[in-house]
Amino acid sequence: MNVKALAVRTVRVLLVLLALGFCAWSLVSQWDATVRAFGQMSAGTLLGAFAFGAAGLFAWMLGWRTFLVGLGSPMPLKPAFRITAISALGKYVPGKVWALVTQIEMAREHRVPRARSFSATMLAIATSTACGLAVAAVTLPLSSAAARERYWWLFPLAPVLLACLHPRIVTWGLDTALRLVRRPPLEHPVGLGATLVAVVWTLAGWLLFGVHLWLLCMAVGGDGPSLPFVATGAYALAFVAGFLVFIAPGGIGAREGAMVVVLSPVLPAGAPIVVALASRVLLTAADLLGAGVAVLLGGRPRPPAPAQDEVSSAT
Repeated sequence: MNVKALAVRTVRVLLVLLALGFCAWSLVSQWDATVRAFGQMSAGTLLGAFAFGAAGLFAWMLGWRTFLVGLGSPMPLKPAFRITAISALGKYVPGKVWALVTQIEMAREHRVPRARSFSATMLAIATSTACGLAVAAVTLPLSSAAARERYWWLFPLAPVLLACLHPRIVTWGLDTALRLVRRPPLEHPVGLGATLVAVVWTLAGWLLFGVHLWLLCMAVGGDGPSLPFVATGAYALAFVAGFLVFIAPGGIGAREGAMVVVLSPVLPAGAPIVVALASRVLLTAADLLGAGVAVLLGGRPRPPAPAQDEVSSAT
């Protein structure tokens, strides 16, 4: 192992340890409130919500993998899961850029050019954000007056962002970004078919997260035919709000705040914060379990080959 590879792996281990520290802090800092929240729910509810949340994360991984394949880098399921599960811990470190850096470097070990990995990750983020706003725009305006009054300005962005996922617009945007950092343009732009498949996986993830939150809402007294739609839209809107707060690790605070605003009119007093805390802890546990499984799976990366973007920049 050369010095550069050793340095990269050392930094990655330090980032993972730092992320674990922030995860532990987020759990311990709200320990008493979390224990009270879990005390109001059955083990079956918590297990079901955990399972649906973990399934949502897996669906999003498949969306990222679809973009990577569409850009010209076929990735088997096992390394794709390992890369996304371990790099996901980076989102708990303030700044959010650490997850991206870790994902790019881990994909590089599987002979994925950095520009291509960066593009796939940016596409996955853009798709989850656009689809999240679309889900919120479809489910909330008619079912949540609070969301309609406070977050109305976000809903018109949904069709605009979805339109921006068209391959021609995406290719232009990514090529422009690569040109600004003096990298060659994409040699294999993503096609419409891959984009649509990735959107389907992303939407499937949002629906799974919606069921996750719906189960928690029912456990604290929520009911009614509109509750599944409110829960799904609440999670989508809360996730986007948390993502927009760049410095907060994992969107902590902003996500819970948006969730409480949307859920307050449909849940008993005090119940929305219970749901928000339970959701946060369960999804953090899902991230930690996924990373643990990824480490146990291991993996033997292929010897890295010179990536096209690096070869081109050197000539």
